[in-house]
Amino acid sequence: MKNFSYYMPSRIFFGAGSVKKLSRAKLPAGKGLIITGGTSTRRLGYVDKVAAVLAEGGHETIVYSDVQPNPTIEGVRECAALARQQDCTFVVGLGGGSSIDTAKAVAVMATNDGDWWDYVYGGSGKAQKVKNPPLPIVAVTTTAGTGTEADPWTVITNGDEKIGAGGDHTFPSISIVDPDFMMTVPSKLTAYQGFDALFHACEGYIATIASPMSEMFSLKAISLIGKSLVRAVQDGTDKEARADVALANTLAGFVETMSSCTSEHAIAHALSACHPKLEHGAALIAISVEYYKMFTDACAEKLVDMARALGNPNAEKPEDFIHILYEMQKACQVDALQLSSYGLTENRFGEYVDNAFATMGHLFKYDARELSHDDVIGILTRSFR
Repeated sequence: MKNFSYYMPSRIFFGAGSVKKLSRAKLPAGKGLIITGGTSTRRLGYVDKVAAVLAEGGHETIVYSDVQPNPTIEGVRECAALARQQDCTFVVGLGGGSSIDTAKAVAVMATNDGDWWDYVYGGSGKAQKVKNPPLPIVAVTTTAGTGTEADPWTVITNGDEKIGAGGDHTFPSISIVDPDFMMTVPSKLTAYQGFDALFHACEGYIATIASPMSEMFSLKAISLIGKSLVRAVQDGTDKEARADVALANTLAGFVETMSSCTSEHAIAHALSACHPKLEHGAALIAISVEYYKMFTDACAEKLVDMARALGNPNAEKPEDFIHILYEMQKACQVDALQLSSYGLTENRFGEYVDNAFATMGHLFKYDARELSHDDVIGILTRSFR
């Protein structure tokens, strides 16, 4: 039996209507900064709902609404400056992973000197320790993909570097997982986000640092996605399916905390760093079948476990996982993604692989078998359309 640690300090409220819990949340007196992106959270009334609930608890709020889909260091700096200028006492990440990840980085920058990149490990990050406690972080997720409401990690892009960072100090204090806030996510994005959650669970299951605790959460997350992701993609108003996928996402966040992603995420982050319009989930899906083929020998039993959890109770060989994964992608109509349509070119494959190893190379250390530079080139070559 492996030794392991379990630390999960976030208070999570799950279920329809759970946003109302914020009216009684223990947050510091003063002004909160709601951090969000685009127009949908305003158009759908989510910003107003969160602000109203916090007002019931006596908290004034202001809004920053310029978070980009792949959040940038420039956006973090701008938002952090606003938090300091307005003397905000807590931050609220409202939206998908981009908004919540930005909120985590802003919470650190609001109370510490320097720049977020000073505290990033990998790439050109300076790997400094965070000296002062960040502002309390509230996560209100409107998507089911990143698991960031249940882990300490935040992924920010700086030029052509897209790096995950964080630590015990960047766990949300409070997380709201309210499936009612996810009902209008378009089917394509539901698929991209759902497969991101799936791969958090799968990578965490086959990672060399997986533990009995993380494996338990992995298999439950995988089974919920196998049961309900296709339904949520095909009918976004299916409340049970939305709740299942939302819970799977949060459980996969636990997996990210207790185990780790593997090199699949390092590769996908590199692709999106070089091509910001490439959605993270789309990048993962595009390489996933060829990626998991690399582990049919090293993780044979675990791939069988994942195939059974995903919906094939009669799975007996690791290739059964590859098959059911591809069939699910077909059912969600994301099996024919073309990386070339995002501007990727074969003559840059070496650059993408170098980026993956340079920025998030530590994830390769958790692979069950070593992947070489040429191995990753091969995955990209066989995945490329």
